Amino acid sequence: MKIVLLDGYELNRDLNWKLLRELGDCSFYNRTSEDNNEILERISDAEIVITHKTPLNEYVIGKAHNLKYIGIMGTGYDVVDINSAHKNNIIVTNVPTYASDAVAQFTISLLLEVVGQVGLHNQLVHNGNWLKSRDFTFWNKPLFELSGKTLGLIGFGHIAQKVAKLGHAFNMNVIFYNHHSKVVPEKWIKQVSLDELLQQSDVISLHVPQTPTTIDLINKTTISKMKPTVILLNTARGSLINESDVAEALNRGRIYAFATDVVQHEPIRPENPLLKAKNCYITPHIAWAPFETRERLLGITVNNLKSYLAGNLVNVVD
Repeated sequence: MKIVLLDGYELNRDLNWKLLRELGDCSFYNRTSEDNNEILERISDAEIVITHKTPLNEYVIGKAHNLKYIGIMGTGYDVVDINSAHKNNIIVTNVPTYASDAVAQFTISLLLEVVGQVGLHNQLVHNGNWLKSRDFTFWNKPLFELSGKTLGLIGFGHIAQKVAKLGHAFNMNVIFYNHHSKVVPEKWIKQVSLDELLQQSDVISLHVPQTPTTIDLINKTTISKMKPTVILLNTARGSLINESDVAEALNRGRIYAFATDVVQHEPIRPENPLLKAKNCYITPHIAWAPFETRERLLGITVNNLKSYLAGNLVNVVD
């Protein structure tokens, strides 16, 4: 059985793929471009394909005649044309909750950077600014308390629920919007409409998948309903926001700050308007990347395949 791993660089650097090698004849690639011909050249005779970010579109899936199984090394499955896979009787699995703790932790890290400015002031101290200060303290950007502020979560899956608990620990008021009603046992959290969330929140954090209905969810219209002092966070998908609209809002003072771990095109492109926007914090898609998280991702990816081979399907994308 031929197994092809298309883009394992992030995991290959410090994790052991021995368990996957035991399941078949493995070909490992650190990176594969989005070129259809290159992808097909590598998977043409493969029954099993494992991908992280390399896209498998309708054309590629239709030409890969031996393909029986696609394992996505991640939660989001927008890199695979799911309808085409189903039409070709190909099983697709993902890894739904491997990074919930890490992404929730990172979401709060972004928020704390905006309100606490640790990175900036650490750099200023190392640059000698404190040495030159006449006073025992100084600060170059506004600092804020989270206590009493309202945290609004758009989406309420595993990650958002963990972010909610972290926000509550900071004595924040927590509200959420979800596309369907959710029963929550906690008395300190409230489900609201999207308009209510946009209007009431001091901090808005995005936690929904990329779908046709969530692309450009944050745009001029939704921004116009927010407080101009709002802090916007995104650790979900870059396409959830209209980057030009958010950059314009930042530059006009219509949003106080935007902190994101994701952008529409990754790696980020030089023309991305967020790079020159005021009070914009960008990290290179690392919320998922702690060693423990990636180790868990590898283990679940292998287990998904082992379960498939044993005829016991788990984590199937419907």
